[in-house]
Amino acid sequence: MTMRATRGLVHLSLIFSLALVPWSAAAQDIGPAKEDLTPTPQNYSPYVERKVANQNFAEGLFWGDTHLHTSLSTDAGMIGNTLGPEQAYRFALGQEVRSSTGQRVRIGRPLDFLVVSDHAENLGLAPMIAQANYDLLQTEWGKRFYDMVRSGEGYEAFRIWGTEGLSKGRDLLESPKIVRSVWDRQIELADQYNEPGVFTAFIGFEWTSLNTQENPSNLHRVVVFKEDARKAGQVLPFSVFDSVDPEKLWEYMDKYETLTGGSVLAIPHNGNLSNGLMFDDVRLNGEPITEEYAKTRMRWEPIVEVTQIKGDGETHPTLSPDDEFADYGTWDKGDIAGFKPKTPDMLPHEYARSALQVGLQQAAKVGTNPYKFGMIGSTDSHTSLATTREENFWGKLPSSEPSPERYKHYVIKALSGDDSLSTFESEALASGLAGVWARENTRPALFEAMQKKEVYATTGTRIAVRFFGGWEYGADDIFQPDAVSIGYAKGVPMGGDLPAAPDGTSAPVFMVGALKDAWSGNLDRAQIIKLWVDDDGQRQERIYDVAVSDDREIHSDGRVAKSVGSTVDEANASYLNTIGAAELRAVWTDPDFDPNRPAVYYARVLEIPTPTWQAHDAKFFGITMPKGVPLSHQERAYTSPIWYTPQS
Repeated sequence: MTMRATRGLVHLSLIFSLALVPWSAAAQDIGPAKEDLTPTPQNYSPYVERKVANQNFAEGLFWGDTHLHTSLSTDAGMIGNTLGPEQAYRFALGQEVRSSTGQRVRIGRPLDFLVVSDHAENLGLAPMIAQANYDLLQTEWGKRFYDMVRSGEGYEAFRIWGTEGLSKGRDLLESPKIVRSVWDRQIELADQYNEPGVFTAFIGFEWTSLNTQENPSNLHRVVVFKEDARKAGQVLPFSVFDSVDPEKLWEYMDKYETLTGGSVLAIPHNGNLSNGLMFDDVRLNGEPITEEYAKTRMRWEPIVEVTQIKGDGETHPTLSPDDEFADYGTWDKGDIAGFKPKTPDMLPHEYARSALQVGLQQAAKVGTNPYKFGMIGSTDSHTSLATTREENFWGKLPSSEPSPERYKHYVIKALSGDDSLSTFESEALASGLAGVWARENTRPALFEAMQKKEVYATTGTRIAVRFFGGWEYGADDIFQPDAVSIGYAKGVPMGGDLPAAPDGTSAPVFMVGALKDAWSGNLDRAQIIKLWVDDDGQRQERIYDVAVSDDREIHSDGRVAKSVGSTVDEANASYLNTIGAAELRAVWTDPDFDPNRPAVYYARVLEIPTPTWQAHDAKFFGITMPKGVPLSHQERAYTSPIWYTPQS
């Protein structure tokens, strides 16, 4: 095991020196067209052979949000969001906009890509009411909602829409013509703002399954299309009015690909609000998981959103009692609508870490792993503003945009009437982001990286993380100037499967490298989390600290006993980067490897403590946050896993 840490920003990690400069399509075309580019026996330029030998070498790290709502989502537009997709794109590109509450706002650093993922259910209802849309007013419920909004009963109209329509799977408008007009405009805007090599605007929508009115569990998926409006426009969004069962969504996706020759994927989110259904050990219809189900699910859902405003979904302290960092952004009161309280038996089927273990259990039963997913983060903001910086957080809803009172506002007001099942803005996270390793910033390249799971999640910070697994990495490979090339040549990146072990090797070797976000806290530690199932079929996990800052010692049990400390001044919402490291790197060999037992490995990287958005609000508005509201935290990144499967 080799571990080193470097402090300061002067020595930027060479592991990222190429990765932070995306490969440009223009750069590939330099030189006259008549130039003879026939391969020679030996090329001085190493990048010629690398390009030929490994077309999948991901040189660019791109940041984005795959889950953003605008005024076209009924649960945004009907409760105050006045910003449409165009403002969302402009904001993501770094332009200043006016928020729904009339405040000036601008993102600190532009995003590289964005999915405007408005809810499919009655898409565009609120703007059509505001515009007195003719087709809308020809429908009974459309006219009723219009009259209620005009008379000042907008929230009551939204409540009725939710209880009489969405929660019952009932389309109150029943007008494909209305959906078509809004969808065509939405996909046209995505194409308009999509600029290959500069900014990627994916076409997408959210399918909003609540399962049933009696058991309203979050089974939502964001659906992302690879291609442009010419293909996506051949279908309409699939909604909960079509079905609450994800297997029906997958059928829709299969029909789309057959019809158009295009590609599409779905991203589940908020398993923590599913009351045990998101990663269950049975199908939604109650039937057992089969190998066909497992293959189909992984065909359409290669990645999962594990962190966002409505809580962090990596793990839960009850599931991981030996993990001192497990209780982070924990939302565990009940379901998405505040009907049924959480019970302990639900938890293993809601969080990513335990779901990866459940996947191993299911693979042992049916032959294929249904939960072999990569991990990303995104916001699920309903303000049209993709903000994840603590000092620039604009909340979940228009009602939770910056104000002295916003922390008191509901995010989920329990429909059961039991306020103990409600959640409030004070519990919200300024999370998260999706980091994608890809060849270039284009729809095809980013989409294919998602399919390959060469992606990772952060809680809003922009930590750069590489994670490779293989059998023959040397102790110094991570410190080589071409460490990334070595990573691909000798193994697989995050999201991959370990190849068969060469003769004479005894255990897998992993390389992890992390570079701090220049705008955020230094790094505390890099960890590798190993998951497996024991002989009794029980889920097991172990956490290894593989690289730590400040010359702390990693003991024989693989853990560091001493915390990194804290420099946070909560009263002033400030901190100092006098602790921690600018980068961390390690080569680590599994000391407890069993070649006969399947295992999953992923990396987690933590920053030093920094102030939360709640601390920034307290200072800016001169208020005192209620007891228990976190004023400091440790931002983090979760990589997609690497899987080991014994050779049969």
